[in-house]
Amino acid sequence: MSDLLSTAPRSAVHRPEPVPTFAVISGKQVQEALDGREKDLVELVEATYRLHGAGDSVNPPSYFLRFPDRPTARIIALPASIGGSSRVDGVKWISSFPENVSSGLPRASAVLILNDHDTGYPFACLESGVISATRTAASAALAADWLSRTRTRPTRVGFFGTGLIARYIHTFLAATGWTFDAIGVHDLSADSTAGFRGYLRESGATGEITVHDSAEDLVRSSDLVVFATVAGRPHVTVPGWFDHNPVVLHVSLRDLAPEVLLASANFVDDVEHCLKADTSPHLVEQRTGNRDFLNGTLNDVMLGRAAPPDDQPVIFSPFGLGVLDLAVGKYVYDQVTRAGELRLVEDFFHDLRRYG
Repeated sequence: MSDLLSTAPRSAVHRPEPVPTFAVISGKQVQEALDGREKDLVELVEATYRLHGAGDSVNPPSYFLRFPDRPTARIIALPASIGGSSRVDGVKWISSFPENVSSGLPRASAVLILNDHDTGYPFACLESGVISATRTAASAALAADWLSRTRTRPTRVGFFGTGLIARYIHTFLAATGWTFDAIGVHDLSADSTAGFRGYLRESGATGEITVHDSAEDLVRSSDLVVFATVAGRPHVTVPGWFDHNPVVLHVSLRDLAPEVLLASANFVDDVEHCLKADTSPHLVEQRTGNRDFLNGTLNDVMLGRAAPPDDQPVIFSPFGLGVLDLAVGKYVYDQVTRAGELRLVEDFFHDLRRYG
């Protein structure tokens, strides 16, 4: 009878199993692991997009927690699994509270949990605000490169929104070889504008820095436009602002009205993910009833299956994939481990005996 109840060979019943470990990696450690490695991280993000495009990942829809008493706020769960050399599962839990900005805090905060591929046990919790900003910026820099390869490389960049994400995107552009004759800046907050301008000067940014009071002036004077705002609904509605056919990194996803997208070539990171939650591309789908306005994904461009035209504005709208967070998070974990600085939480997994 006992043999029928046991699913393991008798010789394996008393075999000691390794005790799972659990580490906590602070934001300071994350920053130290990532600083100065922008080129490596862009290559990592490109490789992850290719893995995802080849089907070697699981990236289900994000889950949104919203609050009736705080309608502008949300917390999002991004579960994912990635194969390749990383072979890791996990979830990012990221909050977006736009009201934080008025008190001097970044809008977003996050943690990332990494789970072991073979046992499913969580083995690390990482501060993920830096990881999230890093993968967003690496993705934007990658898209700027690929989407401008068939046209004159942009030399005038404009930042619409000047918070943490804008700073990270500029850092990644500069570190991956971009130089600009002109840098335009526009934000509704004078303090944010001044802070971003100060960052640009301290970073040694090339090019003349111009603060634009008018959103239209910023767009019209830039051939690479970065939208990094906290907008919840479209506020840029005039397709004519883009008549000079810029490359647009629509990172914040809800700035552009459907009319602007319908007059442009549109690329996304993942079709199913991007056309949800009332993003600008989702609004276009709702209006037209189809997805014909999409030219393809960034992976399609990298594989040569789609090409951005040079006679239209080109808009990249990335929803932000959990697999990117996993890839960057595992990269950080490996860096910290190699440096001998992994901080394990003793006895995190306490009762591991099946029968006590």
